[in-house]
Amino acid sequence: MARRAEPVDIPEVDALPGFPLPHERNRLIGHTKTEQALLEAYRSERLHHAWILGGPKGIGKATLAFRFARFVIANPDRFGPEVAAMRNLDLPDDHPVTRQVKAGGHPNILHLRRPWDEKSKRFKADLPVDEVRRTVSFFGTTASAKAWRICIVDAADDMNISSANALLKILEEPPEQCLFLVLSHAPGRLLPTIRSRCRRLDLEPLGADLISEGLKELAPDAASSDQDLFEISQTADGSLRSAITLLSGDGLAIARGLRQLANAADRPDLAAVHALADLVSARGQTDNWESFQHILQIWLHESMRRDLQGGVRNAYSYVELWEKTNQATRDAESLNLDRKQVVLDFFFALRAL
Repeated sequence: MARRAEPVDIPEVDALPGFPLPHERNRLIGHTKTEQALLEAYRSERLHHAWILGGPKGIGKATLAFRFARFVIANPDRFGPEVAAMRNLDLPDDHPVTRQVKAGGHPNILHLRRPWDEKSKRFKADLPVDEVRRTVSFFGTTASAKAWRICIVDAADDMNISSANALLKILEEPPEQCLFLVLSHAPGRLLPTIRSRCRRLDLEPLGADLISEGLKELAPDAASSDQDLFEISQTADGSLRSAITLLSGDGLAIARGLRQLANAADRPDLAAVHALADLVSARGQTDNWESFQHILQIWLHESMRRDLQGGVRNAYSYVELWEKTNQATRDAESLNLDRKQVVLDFFFALRAL
C-alpha cells in the first residue's frame, strides 16, 4: 500500500518569519483617511468595482485590503442601518468572518500573488497568467444574491504582460457583486488601460511615530535601545515592513555601513566593502538582502534629489546607477545569481561616478 504523503506547508511570498501576515492582522496602523474613503464609497449610491491601492511596499496596502474585504463580506447590505452606523472598517476578533480569514482564507476572497515553485523551491519571478485566470472559476461559481466576491491582486507590479491582459479582460466585463482590490507599489507603471478601469487610492508612507507604534506592537522586545528604535523608524522611509526587516536581522548595521561607505566612495575601504557584501549575501539571511535593497534605494534617491537641487552636472548619473542596480537585484532574485557581486558592483560603479 502506498504511503500517504505528509502535508507540506507552502510558504507565503513576502512573509516575515515570526510576524503575522496581512490576512492575519485585524488592526491597521495609520491610513485612517484612506479607510474612511473606502467606507464612504461602500455605502454610496455608486460603488466602483475596482480599486488600485497604491503606495510604497510595506506600508499596509494588503492589510487594508483584507480589512475592507472582511468588512464587505460581513456586511453585504451596503445601505443597511449597520453599515450606516459604522465609523470604520472594524470587525470583532471573534467574528466568524475574521476567524475564517485569519485561519487561511474565505471562499469569497481570492488572493492572487506570486506562487511557490515546488521544483526550484523558490517563488516564481512574476504573477503568471494561470494565477489571474483563476478568477474565471472563482467568479463563475454560484453565490447567493447578496454575497460579495472579492479578488485581491497582490501585487499588480508582479504581473507580466499576459497576466496583465488577463486581468484587464475581466475588469472590462466585471461580474455582479464583485470587487477588485489591486495593490501596486508603483501604480504609474501599470497598463494605462488597467488604471483607467480602476479608482485609485494612494496610501501615504507612515510617519516615524506610527512606525515606532507598529514596532512596539509587533516586536516589543526586539529593539535593543530607544536610539535603535528611533534610528530604525527614521530609516524605514515610511514602511513598517522595512522597519521590521531592519530590526529582525542585521539591518541596522547594514544601514549604517552602507551609508558610511557610499558617502566615502571616492576613497573606498575595500575590506569594509567586502565585509558588508558578505553580511548582505550571507546564506539564509533574506532580511539582510531586503534591508540592503531598501537602504540602497533611499540613499540613491537622497543623492539624486540633493544633486539635482544643487545643480550638480552628474546628478543624472545616479539615475543610470539606480536603473542598473535595480536590474541587477532583479536578476539576482530571478536567476539566483551571486548577491555579493551585486553589492560589490554597486560600489565599483559608484566610485566611477
